[in-house]
Amino acid sequence: MRSIDDFTRPLEYLSPLDGYLGEITRAWAEREVMPLRRGFDEDWEDHETIEPAFKSLMGELGFQRFFFPEDMGGFGMGHSDYGGVGGFRVCEEISRADSAMGVAFAVMHWPLLMICKEPHVNRRLCAEFAPMFCQTEEPVFAANAMTEPQGGSDIENLDLLKGSTIQTTATLDGDQWVINGHKLWPTNSGGAAKLFGVVCTTKPGSSDPDDFAFIFCPADLPGVTQGKPYQKAGMAADKNSDIWFDNVRVPVWYRAHGPGLDFLYFKEMVSWGNVLSLAFASGAMLNIFELLKEFCEETTFRGKPLKENDDVAGVLADIARDIEITRIVGYQSARMLDRPDLYGDNWSDEIVAKCRAYKCFACDKAVEISGKALDIMGPRGSDRARDIEKHWRDLKIVQLWLGGKQLAQMEVARWFYECETL
Repeated sequence: MRSIDDFTRPLEYLSPLDGYLGEITRAWAEREVMPLRRGFDEDWEDHETIEPAFKSLMGELGFQRFFFPEDMGGFGMGHSDYGGVGGFRVCEEISRADSAMGVAFAVMHWPLLMICKEPHVNRRLCAEFAPMFCQTEEPVFAANAMTEPQGGSDIENLDLLKGSTIQTTATLDGDQWVINGHKLWPTNSGGAAKLFGVVCTTKPGSSDPDDFAFIFCPADLPGVTQGKPYQKAGMAADKNSDIWFDNVRVPVWYRAHGPGLDFLYFKEMVSWGNVLSLAFASGAMLNIFELLKEFCEETTFRGKPLKENDDVAGVLADIARDIEITRIVGYQSARMLDRPDLYGDNWSDEIVAKCRAYKCFACDKAVEISGKALDIMGPRGSDRARDIEKHWRDLKIVQLWLGGKQLAQMEVARWFYECETL
């Protein structure tokens, strides 16, 4: 009987831990998420049903230790040749059950990439924050405090704006950074995060990469305020809110790497954010396949299963085609992140542009096939009991972040067509 495992993953790319990571994550998702996910929309603020599942995966199973070095209690994937494909598999399996949980899980690791990943490991900061994540069975979230109310995706538009619109400032005062500013929409804000990676400028209005700063900030410091979560059209398991920094003081060595390097390695975070967004889309697409296949086998038309009608079968074939291609592209892009010796540094303009292209393609296809599935199922597709409409709402949000389609198009055009004015 055909299943989601019949969609191709390039076997030569897979991590030696692939089976272990995938089986554990799938079992967790089917046991602790899928039976409850229809109630997540009502749990967007308190996370009473969502939090226990996170505790099991992140704390008890230890997946929040993924990138930290082994000698600090982590899994050591920050210096693995398979961190990309391993992370892709885990995020895909989580997102098959609920892509918002995949987002919250991945973004917990996102700022930690800055200090935990070779070739730019900051062992002092790893040692500072590893106990927070590695010495507990409670879920601990981090957040990438990036987007600002006045600038939208300007911060991600590094090639053109180079951080010149950042209004959150970091001022050096002796051996401390003093942070002031307002961030909007970071995943895992709204009271969830215990640690922020804050995108700042040391000189407002500057387009000099040396003035772009990435500084870690524990959420419980004086002057840090988090707003209440916003209710969204989807993504209930991903809390988003405002964060205010009012003369927040952190040690000078909480800056990830320093002038020029923070800017460079933040571009790597953009590459990873796009590839793992592809994993969220791929996971949701796989579940849409499962739900639609079941519906088309149970539902009859003119005396035979719906799938046996050639007009429906043609649409089903297009859906399967798009899932197959998207999944191969996803694992290919993740493997490219693992092999900078072959493809170039994760922060290179080439890799950033290509990862944006892959994410844009995957999200467009995911939204498209969810719409086709809703069309095939008719009024029953919009029934919450079927879960398809939930995937559609979540996927629209995945499609929008990291600058959405427009910024992706501009960066792809800049690199492939060598545009100079975009």
